[in-house]
Amino acid sequence: MNEKQLERMRSGQGFVAALDQSGGSTPNALLLYGVAEDAYSDEEGMYGAVHTMRTRIIKSPAFNSERILGAILFENTMDREIDGKPTADYLWEEKGIVPFLKVDKGLDVEKDGIQLMKPMPDLDALLKRAADRNIFGTKMRSVIHRANAEGIKQAVEQQFEFGRRIFAAGLVPIIEPEVDIHSEDREESERLLKAELIRQLGQLEDGVLVMLKLSIPAVDGFYSELMDDPHVVRVVALSGGYTREEANERLARNPGLIASFSRALAEGVSFGQTEQEFDDTLSDSIEKIYQASIKS
Repeated sequence: MNEKQLERMRSGQGFVAALDQSGGSTPNALLLYGVAEDAYSDEEGMYGAVHTMRTRIIKSPAFNSERILGAILFENTMDREIDGKPTADYLWEEKGIVPFLKVDKGLDVEKDGIQLMKPMPDLDALLKRAADRNIFGTKMRSVIHRANAEGIKQAVEQQFEFGRRIFAAGLVPIIEPEVDIHSEDREESERLLKAELIRQLGQLEDGVLVMLKLSIPAVDGFYSELMDDPHVVRVVALSGGYTREEANERLARNPGLIASFSRALAEGVSFGQTEQEFDDTLSDSIEKIYQASIKS
């Protein structure tokens, strides 16, 4: 584990950029960027197009370590290069930004009010590749739709089971049990989730580290005590379907919680913009998310 990267994630000011749209969400991300599906003919063309988009974001002068702590990559992005360097190395060596990797294979069908992660039979091989490519940590997502205590317990247990394996491979896992912000019993879901997170953190062996990625809570400051746990490097928040403006407003009311936005980060940037227009739009987005993340 890179100790400089660990210290940056533990105490640095800024937020985590989520650039990890996978196969299922990539066409929509490209469409929002202004690249229609008829612009590419197959999966390889799609991944090439999204890597070009991500490269443009990463290389922008607006995308810098003064405001961004880390960036989450998709596997295909990790395996590609920017200016002749593996993407993770480019992020850290050229930008000073800590690289993470999305490792889950998507969501299973809903059961007991939650969606567990699909099986990850090749996880160990992927973790070895990630370590070889100088990735610092990982991210994996499950979703909570209803306040079902048994379902939430299963989701968090699955996250921590994989999290232990990831940490044993030398990487810091981002554990992400997202609560659906549109759920009718959202506050109860978050109450059950926090209790289960505290229980699971209490069972971790000494020295094991994790990060938590959670929906911005319905009750301001609700996750503050999780930030004080010695196993928790950082607690970050997803935008969860909020507009960037609303996500930033809610985030700013939660001291210590920092952003890990995807769609909200790229909101407004498009393929057809000049470099100046693109950089200005991205810089405005980054600045607003950064300011919301450092409120205390």
